[in-house]
Amino acid sequence: MRGLSRVLLADDHAIVREGLKMLLSTIEGIAVVSEAADGDTVERLLKEIKTDLLILDLGMPGVGGFQFIRTIRTLWPDLKILIMTANLEPRSVRAAIDAGADGYLTKSGDASELMAAIEALRHDQPYVAEEVRFAIDHQDRPAGPSAPRTALASPAELTRREQQMLALIPHGVTTRDIAERLGISPLTARKHRENLMRKLDLHSGAELTAYAIRLGLSAG
Repeated sequence: MRGLSRVLLADDHAIVREGLKMLLSTIEGIAVVSEAADGDTVERLLKEIKTDLLILDLGMPGVGGFQFIRTIRTLWPDLKILIMTANLEPRSVRAAIDAGADGYLTKSGDASELMAAIEALRHDQPYVAEEVRFAIDHQDRPAGPSAPRTALASPAELTRREQQMLALIPHGVTTRDIAERLGISPLTARKHRENLMRKLDLHSGAELTAYAIRLGLSAG
């Protein structure tokens, strides 16, 4: 069983965060260690504060849809990601899970589902809210640790750091920006980029970006 003691609450509505904190306070062993109201703050706090579980609202400023989940999953492969949203669209449920979310809750659902979801995640099991579970019932998604889902379907064998680099490239960030996000030096980031291009037999930044997009790591 996995320990999920440190939680980051990410929702741009303070009243929602307060309500979630009250619910989480009733669950043994859970502590909210940080809060965010936008995507940039989520990434900053994940770098600064050890976190086990991210409860994420996809409608926040700075969250570029499902690509944001994919990026977070690549950068923090051991982090559990639980979506908490008002979006009931079946395709959104499937897209979030496919992007790497471990669970999907709706804001219109019963409060008891939050406890059920955390219990499932503690046992490395996915959890989808009852009112949208039909969206994935036909998909027999294997239960298990998150890391295998994050491996990129690349023909070349890439290191974890190279995969992280590849996931960030479609966003148009510079090598220096990538270095800052990954907590490495610009020289090391440049070396990882060179290794990526060599392994993938690519010869320009444009080719590298196009390759990442073909893998589903779109900038949108």
